Amino acid sequence: MMWLSIALGLFIFQIATILVTEFRNPAKAVAWLSILFIFPVIGFIMYYFLAKEYTQRKRMRRKERKVVAEIRRALRMKARKADPGDAIRRCDIYREHRLLGLLNNIPGSPMMPCNRVDIYNNAEDTYNAMLKSMEQAEAFIHVESYIVRNDETGERFKKMMIRKASEGVAVRLLFDGVGSYKLSSRYVEELKRGGVEVHVFLPPLIAFFDKRINYRNHRKIVVVDGKVGFLGGINIGDEYLGADPVLGYWRDTHIRIEGDSVYYMQHTFATDWAFASGKSLVDPQYFPEHDCNGEETVQLIASGPDAHWDTLLEVFFGAMAVARSRIYITTPYFIPDPSIGMALKTAAVSGVDVRIILPGVPDARIVHWASLSYVQELMQAGVRFYQYQKGFVHAKTLIIDRILATVGTANMDMRSFFDNFEMMAVLYDRSTIIRVEQDFLTDMKNSKEIDPAEFEKRSKYQRAKEAAARMLAPLF
Repeated sequence: MMWLSIALGLFIFQIATILVTEFRNPAKAVAWLSILFIFPVIGFIMYYFLAKEYTQRKRMRRKERKVVAEIRRALRMKARKADPGDAIRRCDIYREHRLLGLLNNIPGSPMMPCNRVDIYNNAEDTYNAMLKSMEQAEAFIHVESYIVRNDETGERFKKMMIRKASEGVAVRLLFDGVGSYKLSSRYVEELKRGGVEVHVFLPPLIAFFDKRINYRNHRKIVVVDGKVGFLGGINIGDEYLGADPVLGYWRDTHIRIEGDSVYYMQHTFATDWAFASGKSLVDPQYFPEHDCNGEETVQLIASGPDAHWDTLLEVFFGAMAVARSRIYITTPYFIPDPSIGMALKTAAVSGVDVRIILPGVPDARIVHWASLSYVQELMQAGVRFYQYQKGFVHAKTLIIDRILATVGTANMDMRSFFDNFEMMAVLYDRSTIIRVEQDFLTDMKNSKEIDPAEFEKRSKYQRAKEAAARMLAPLF
């Protein structure tokens, strides 16, 4: 009986620990409690190593704040303090005072009016544009990617980086330890021998013992000479060119930015680089003066578990709340926070045209089941869902009326909202928004709408899989 009492006491202690720690995130608490009930001891060990709040590491926070402060000082020295007033008054966002107030008050993410934006809807065009810009580099190339593959695409980028390094260009590569866990040490060593500086963001073993294995750098950034930047959903690998035999054609969205907003992309890279390497990129050369070749207003927003605000969640919710005519979403993973779910329901019931494109062919079945678990209740409110049929859709875009569109690295899921380091571009120019919308409408033609009546006929087994996946969804 004594051993039973001790075991019961330990189990109650584990439950209490999760409840106290996760009281701000009930969905996450339920997910971890479910794992704990299934695996009483193993579940708590998993929680200890995987669920520790990133911002609870005060020592690391002090170090990171110091690095960020140094980089921001360098940015202030060189970045043009452009006033977006006249430019933003020409955009439709100007009439939405509350949303504009929210966007204007995001720390370190000002609206910049002097940009030129090109949008790509496939990896082939994106890679060609990236490699062309890298070819023209004179001072430095900074590449940050969640996934880097040791395949033909990875070889193309490796050869380009080594060649530019041999020409005297400073080349730096940063990749996520978990996302690129398959990347061979030989690939990395070849880069280093070729003069490329390479670092890993949270190597898996270190991240595990430091209790940060659950946090991923999901950003995909390329910055060339501080004047041209790339951002979006495309990593470095053959599957993005459609080489995966199961997924087939890969539909994604990436953007090229030339102008003032690149300063803030460089700021994000420099912050991540300092964290991974311990080196600060504060030299003024990393924030060079440049000519203004465009008039598009762009706002770059970085988010991550190191911040005190859930910035992307707040922006998505705030934008959905003011929608009057349309909300168009493309996302490969749809696991919305309750507030996003309520915003979508409210908008649809109010007569807003809410449409969401999801993959028809999933790359992760459990995540796909979790996504489908939200479909029925939202369709009952009037939200329309489409499943992409041409291949795999990996684009991450949001369109709100004609007031803004977003393109970035973040999915419409809780991992992107709370656990990943992400980056998103908010586009305010009407012609650019229409360009993103045209891609959405094309994707919709290549999709099959989910019929509510047919969807309700799915089997009990399928519903059970969706329910189980949804319960664990906050951990994905």
